[in-house]
Amino acid sequence: MTGALRLVHAHGDRITVRAPAAGVELLAYVYRREAAWEAPRPYLHPIRTLSGAVVTDYRPHDHRWHKGLSLTASHLSGANLWGGNTYVHGQGYLALPERVGSMRHTGFDEVTAAGDRVVIAERLTWHPYDGELWAEEERRIEVHDVAPDSGSWALTWTSAVTNRRAEPLRFGSPTTAGRELAGYTGLFWRGPRAFRAGRILGPQGEGPELMGTRAPWLAYSGEHDGVDGHATLVFAHAPENDHSGAGGTHPAHWFVRDEPFAAVAPSWSFFEELELAPGATLRRRYRVVVADGAWRRGDVVKYLEVHPW
Repeated sequence: MTGALRLVHAHGDRITVRAPAAGVELLAYVYRREAAWEAPRPYLHPIRTLSGAVVTDYRPHDHRWHKGLSLTASHLSGANLWGGNTYVHGQGYLALPERVGSMRHTGFDEVTAAGDRVVIAERLTWHPYDGELWAEEERRIEVHDVAPDSGSWALTWTSAVTNRRAEPLRFGSPTTAGRELAGYTGLFWRGPRAFRAGRILGPQGEGPELMGTRAPWLAYSGEHDGVDGHATLVFAHAPENDHSGAGGTHPAHWFVRDEPFAAVAPSWSFFEELELAPGATLRRRYRVVVADGAWRRGDVVKYLEVHPW
């Protein structure tokens, strides 16, 4: 038995999840509104391993809009729901505050802790700078599989984004706008500063060359500052994740960097824009495993076999 999980809801601010048996606050889900320039949106930070080590970064000096683990849309029909400067082909990154939008919390349908599982089910709206309603999102974050024996726990992030415009929503990235190997959009993790030059693993390869490749999972290991040891995060697609909606494949390309910072995103639109028709819904489900130690490929494969979708 792993023991019951506990949560505390500071209304209007955040929800924290604690594993009492380990004496650790595993995560905080922050949904208060923050600076407009940073494209306000809910995020998870800090995220901690069972040993208490932090594995996310928040407002680093190089990108103040990077906040732990969050869902982003860097290029969305001309809007920037990522935050900060906007990439414009031929001109680089420009300060265009009139393009920076937001994702707004509108309510919770469920916030529960039952035994070894926590559920946070939330409704959000997506807006460009002028506040027009562009999309509605149903989001579900689950914390589960806390396993002290392996020093790991997992969260599952599910989002269903429905286009509420009268025209298609076009999900893009800096790469679709002309910048090479910058296909970040969708679920985005920013690792702590100490995780620079960490180890990147995939099912068939390793290292920064996995940027822009396709695979059902990707893992990133880094070494902590302040405390001894390493941690590994595994990012995995649910089997049904598919741009066409047909299921059974993993067409999204991985955005991953170990320099000048640690970051991972299963990009929605690395090389090509993804178009969402009026009234249509884009559904994605991911698992993020947070583990103490520097896992090897065999460790990841074994974990995913023991914990199937």
